[in-house]
Amino acid sequence: MSKLRLGVLASGRGSNLQAIIDNIAANKLDAEVAVVISDNPDAFALERARNHRIPAVHIKPGDYREKEEYEKAVIDCLRENRAELVVLAGYMRLVGKVLLDEYPNRIMNIHPALLPSFPGLHGQRDAVAYGVKYSGCTIHFVDEGMDTGPIILQEVVPVLQDDDEDSLAARILKEEHKLYSKAIQLFAEGKLRIEGRKIIII
Repeated sequence: MSKLRLGVLASGRGSNLQAIIDNIAANKLDAEVAVVISDNPDAFALERARNHRIPAVHIKPGDYREKEEYEKAVIDCLRENRAELVVLAGYMRLVGKVLLDEYPNRIMNIHPALLPSFPGLHGQRDAVAYGVKYSGCTIHFVDEGMDTGPIILQEVVPVLQDDDEDSLAARILKEEHKLYSKAIQLFAEGKLRIEGRKIIII
């Protein structure tokens, strides 16, 4: 039986990418990383991919006049590597219509907060500043908004009284590394059904 082929988009260090690679190696995830694409030539995620003999591709947004053209180049690379599910792992760009239309309900993202609370770039900092007692992480399908797509899985992480952004982020990250692979596995097994905004796990 062929494994689910993942196209990973990353902009930074790629710790969630590494967790996915490790979970595949440990037979906890029935998938394979087909390609890693980054908008940042210095992203450590690309180095992680090379270390595991995974195609690592830098596509420079500045080489394209429009976002649509850049996303078409990303799609060409994903198609070339036969990616079936697109996984955002620290990808610092809003996904546009071109990419969404090519992979409808086949683009996943992880966010370090319990959506719909604290969307955007600083979920952990915002949670600490607001004084919530619980935060966590969310896996969701991507739509045209910022962190607004249908929620697949969430994991709760308590916010401790002496937490700062970094300490909370570190504890959330441990859960991210487990939860992302769980969501991908559910997709690989055909166990996710979308009904409006709700994801039904079957």
